[in-house]
Amino acid sequence: VGAGIPAFFTKTGYGTLVAEGKETREFDGEWYVMERSLRADVALVKAWKADKSGNLLFNKTARNFNPLAAMAAKVCVVEVEEIVEIGEIEPDQVHLPGIYVQRLVLNACPEKRIEHRTVRSA
Repeated sequence: VGAGIPAFFTKTGYGTLVAEGKETREFDGEWYVMERSLRADVALVKAWKADKSGNLLFNKTARNFNPLAAMAAKVCVVEVEEIVEIGEIEPDQVHLPGIYVQRLVLNACPEKRIEHRTVRSA
């Protein structure tokens, strides 16, 4: 949806209950079922840094699916650790443009449970 693709053809599900009632087509001797793209009402996204226009920078693996979720939603709410002035993020560094962001929530000191190092005593 975020890329403007309302539906796509996939081999997955062809010939199963999933394909019942859906359009199917043959391409190059293979059969495909048409699936509609998923559109979310709201995306809750976590980013590292944003400027006041909503341009986002993600940290590490947060860049995997957060941008896709943001682009596929009608409303995107983003929790960030830092909000900077417009122009402080270089255009080439932006991972997600602010056009997809409707709300910013500042959480300057988030609890990062998964980033804690655990060491066993020998």
